[in-house]
Amino acid sequence: MKTKIILLLTVVFGIITLNTLTTTQANYHPEFNKLPTASFGIISAQAYPPGVGILTNSTSCLSCHENNGPWKDDANTIIDILDKDTKLSLKQTDGTFLIEVKKGEQKTVLTVIGSRINNSIPASYRNAWLYIDPATIGKSSLSKFAPNWDVNLPMSCRLVGDNLKGYEDASITSLPMTIQPLEHAMDAELSLQVMLTKGESIKGSSKEGMSGSYFERKVKLKIK
Repeated sequence: MKTKIILLLTVVFGIITLNTLTTTQANYHPEFNKLPTASFGIISAQAYPPGVGILTNSTSCLSCHENNGPWKDDANTIIDILDKDTKLSLKQTDGTFLIEVKKGEQKTVLTVIGSRINNSIPASYRNAWLYIDPATIGKSSLSKFAPNWDVNLPMSCRLVGDNLKGYEDASITSLPMTIQPLEHAMDAELSLQVMLTKGESIKGSSKEGMSGSYFERKVKLKIK
């Protein structure tokens, strides 16, 4: 029994020694150059997305990625939020989106991102998006959605190829998001941050190897 305990302690201390002596390079996000460590010098965690406001205090995707893609903010680019039940767009005349919900009730919307099929411009391969309340960046809470609003999917990174009626001539991603204003919820304004991308980032340099186009939209949450 004593021999087994000694062997186990030897293995544990060997792992600790290796972690202490080995330098680990942060692969993507520049703010991870100094990684958090637990006791005995063991690396406690490494992660990349979602870097904006949650794992770091970055305010947008452009802290890591280039805005160099061929997808431009024109008639061929699709960034829309639809009512899941009616499939009607929630876009307003000023270009913002308005989501109205009664307090305590749930509302599900569809986030639709992509581009119309255009032979001169290749379709994006992967689309990423994030709904974030800019006022929450720098605060300790992991939730960066509007305070006192419940949400099940405020962010995603999804391969293009979803099918949705009305977008047969487009390469899109589409996912539902359900929100609910809780007891102390108030009207709020979110930033919808979007990246259409193609290619893969090179390990150690997220600004190389992948092309992307970045967009922002304002989303207003209103309690009926």
